[in-house]
Amino acid sequence: MPTVNVYDLQGQVVGELQLSDTVFAAPVNEALLHQAVVAFQANQRAGTADTKTRSEVRGGGRKPWRQKGTGRARAGTTRAPHWRHGGVVFGPHPRDFSVKFPRKMRRAALRQALSAKLASDELKVVNALTLPEVKTKHVLAALDNLNLGRNVLFVTASPNETWKLSARNFKNVHTITTDNLNAYSLLRYHQVVLDTDAVARVEEVFAR
Repeated sequence: MPTVNVYDLQGQVVGELQLSDTVFAAPVNEALLHQAVVAFQANQRAGTADTKTRSEVRGGGRKPWRQKGTGRARAGTTRAPHWRHGGVVFGPHPRDFSVKFPRKMRRAALRQALSAKLASDELKVVNALTLPEVKTKHVLAALDNLNLGRNVLFVTASPNETWKLSARNFKNVHTITTDNLNAYSLLRYHQVVLDTDAVARVEEVFAR
């Protein structure tokens, strides 16, 4: 079982923690991780491009002139595609970009992402992510004390509004709960930091 140091927010080692082999020492399949990232990004796409067909354009309910006797071509509506202000024939419409990614594959990808981060020395465990007040300077001090840089994902077991609000001023520092954890987020950030409660929750859910 892999063993990691547990730090406090001052950067001091306060203990050790044994991690589950199933979650933090899983063999890494790069093809599966790539598939997980592609599926996640595809599922974020909104597909909002849209044009109106002749049935959706406002107006055009009256026949512009009588059928015969004018010398002009017959017309039933001023919203036909060949008219100005008419509908669009083959324009884009909202589409679903979502990709099916089975639950077992999703969970396997998350375990492998955690294992890859640990193997690359890009995962740290802290005893608690607690702050006395909402202040960005507290998070800044923690980033410096833990030598994390400015591209970090913090993972908590339950919503931590004090930490989340304090960290939101940093462009590439994000806070997420274990319920919303995914392989893309783990791979997108250079450093991943879990508190001990988050480690216990991840092992409880994903070790099965």
